[in-house]
Amino acid sequence: MFNMFFASHQGSWAFVAIFFVIAYFLYKAHKRKAGTILHMILRLFFIIMIVSGIGMLIEYNWAAMYVIKGILAIVMMGLMEMSLGKTKRGENGMGGFIGAVVILVIVALMGFGVISF
Repeated sequence: MFNMFFASHQGSWAFVAIFFVIAYFLYKAHKRKAGTILHMILRLFFIIMIVSGIGMLIEYNWAAMYVIKGILAIVMMGLMEMSLGKTKRGENGMGGFIGAVVILVIVALMGFGVISF
């Protein structure tokens, strides 16, 4: 069961990163329909990531590092949604974009064991 959660979690992280960047730049290019479709697919991968992450947390017996990683991931999802929403409305969403990318890198490094405590 752990391998299933791990594989779907790792794959969803890759898709989340790619879809977020593409959706952001589609909204910047005023391609609202394509950006909205990709934004909805991104939300689907958020759900997959959350469910598989909770499954892995249960398998890891709620280890503190992974709980913190999960909290950072939820904050990252919020920043992604904020920046995409602002960009879709024509406002400046660059702050949320930069914040989401920074947290994405931190969480990915935690997931690969580069950052640990």
